[in-house]
Amino acid sequence: MVLFSSLAVFTVCGTPAPAQELQPRTQEQAQNQAQSDADISAPKVDENGGTNDRLFWTLPNFLTVEKANHIAPLTAAQKFKLVARSSFDPVEFPYYAFLAGIGQADNSEAGYGQGALGYAKRFGSSFADGTSENFFVGAVYPSLFREDPRYFQNGKGTFLHRAGYAMTRVVLTRSDSGHTTINLSEFAGAGTAAGLSNLYHPEGDRGVSNTMSTWATQMGWDVVSDMVKEFWPDIRRKVHRDKG
Repeated sequence: MVLFSSLAVFTVCGTPAPAQELQPRTQEQAQNQAQSDADISAPKVDENGGTNDRLFWTLPNFLTVEKANHIAPLTAAQKFKLVARSSFDPVEFPYYAFLAGIGQADNSEAGYGQGALGYAKRFGSSFADGTSENFFVGAVYPSLFREDPRYFQNGKGTFLHRAGYAMTRVVLTRSDSGHTTINLSEFAGAGTAAGLSNLYHPEGDRGVSNTMSTWATQMGWDVVSDMVKEFWPDIRRKVHRDKG
């Protein structure tokens, strides 16, 4: 009788609850943990409308915002400040130095020559190309067309859905009023920077053909940049969870 009584007590008090009763609680805890990870790792938008985020903890990513559908528009002054902050970040200089080294090794734009002077010219042109495009696409034309130069991460849906969203950001953007609009700043900015490059690139690398090629290349790299910006927060959150 004692044995049967003990089994009865164990059956009533000691048997684990059915798996289906615990499952909703487990899913809710996972969702709460994911939201907590996102909130902790997501960079906050500062008073200038940008963030302190860096791609792979190195490259400036100050014009990318996460989970910010309702956010104040930037003033023209803020647009110029954010672009200047990114363009003249100390990390940018070794990046352009690396590009100049690649060009020197390949002897691209041979009109620059070789040696220290050739390298200096390649460094200067790389810096001018990148910086002018940054300002025209991110500050000058967004101020004129009243467009928001920031990248607003989607963060929802499948990989293909998010990748498609990122790739369309060179064509579509957000206006200062918060509506989706044609990204005139991207087209005009990249085109202006490409045309301006004719002033300082070697004579043999100027002309309409070179301008169109540079224009397309700059917009292509902007597509790649937007793709990285879309998925970088996922990488950052995963690293945060692994460290935790």
